[in-house]
Amino acid sequence: MASIDVTVRGAGIFGLSVAWACLRRGAKVRLIEIAHPGAGSSGGLVGALSPHVPEAWNPKKAFQLDSLLMAEDWWARVEAASGLSPGYARLGRLQPLADAAAIAAARRRADEAQTFWRGQADWRVIPATGTAWEPISPSGWLVKDTLSARLSPRLALEALMQALRAGGAEIVMGEGIEAGIVVHATGIAGLAELTRALGVKVGSGVKGQALALRFDARAAPQLFVDGLHIVPHADGTVAIGSTSENSWTVDGPDAQLDGLLARALAALPALRGAEVVARWAGVRPRAATRAPLLGAWPGRPGHFIANGGFKIGFGMAPKVAEVMADLILDDRNRIPPEFQAETLLNPLTGRPRNAD
Repeated sequence: MASIDVTVRGAGIFGLSVAWACLRRGAKVRLIEIAHPGAGSSGGLVGALSPHVPEAWNPKKAFQLDSLLMAEDWWARVEAASGLSPGYARLGRLQPLADAAAIAAARRRADEAQTFWRGQADWRVIPATGTAWEPISPSGWLVKDTLSARLSPRLALEALMQALRAGGAEIVMGEGIEAGIVVHATGIAGLAELTRALGVKVGSGVKGQALALRFDARAAPQLFVDGLHIVPHADGTVAIGSTSENSWTVDGPDAQLDGLLARALAALPALRGAEVVARWAGVRPRAATRAPLLGAWPGRPGHFIANGGFKIGFGMAPKVAEVMADLILDDRNRIPPEFQAETLLNPLTGRPRNAD
C-alpha cells in the first residue's frame, strides 16, 4: 500500500511530535517551519512534565496521565532514532504545604491518586527534612509525587528534528508547498487563523518568561512552590518559571524575571549566588477550552489541528502525537470530545456557538 503524504506546519513540540508519530507509522512526511524549531513557545527553558492534582477527575487529566506514563518509552525511541538525548528523567516533584488545611487537602489527594493514577505513581505527604534541595515549608510538610518528570525543551526539539531527518522526512525552512493531509501546529498564529475561519475566538496568546541558573542538581526532583517551577536539568542548570501574562508591552524578557528569581531564592536558599545563564520569553498558545485543541479542522477536509499546548504541551505531546496519527492515518478518533474544534460550534447549526 502506498504511503500517505502528510504535511505538518510548525516545528514546535506538537508539530514535531505529530510528524514523528506519522513518520514511524510509514507516512511520507513534509515538515514546514517558517522561522526555526521552537520559534514560538516551545523553545523555552522550564521543561516540567507535571500532573494536575489528582482530584475532580476529567478527560483532560486522564489524557495527561496517559501521556506522562508513556513519556519515558516514547522519548527513549526518539533518542534511539536521533542519537540525541532530550534530557528526560522521571525524578518526581516536591511541593511545600503552607498550613493544616493544605496538609488535609494533600492527604485527600493522596487517596484520590491511588484511584486515578492506577498504581502507576504515588502522591504522598511527607515530613520536611531540612536538606539543601528541599523547599522551605511553613508547615514542616511536603507533597512528594513520583509521576512528575523533566526534559530539556530545546534538546527535545533538537532530538525530534534529528529523528525526522534520520527517518527520511522532508524538512522545509521557510515557505513550502503542502502535499496530502495537512496538520496545522502553528501556535498563536494558528489560533488566530482558526478564529478567522470559524468566526469564534478559539484561543489567544499568553506571554511567559523563564530563566536558568548554573547549578548542578541533575539527579534531584523538581520543585513546585506557590505556582513557581524549579527544575534541575541534565546539563547542570536549574530552570525557573514562569510568568503568565495576558497583556504585555515588551515582547522579550523584562524585569518580571527578577521577581521570579527572588521567589526562587526565597523558596530554595541553596540557589543563592548561582549565575543566571539564560533568560527567555515567549507567547504560549492557550485555547479557549483551556485544553489542547486537536482533530479535524471543521469544514476543511484533509486539514487537521494540533494546537493549544499552553503550559503542558511537552507533557501532553506523546499522547497528542499518537492520537493524531491514529486519526490522520487510520481514521480512528481517540481524541476526547472536549479537545476537538467541533465543540466550539453549535451541533445543530454548525455555526459558532456565540453566533446563536
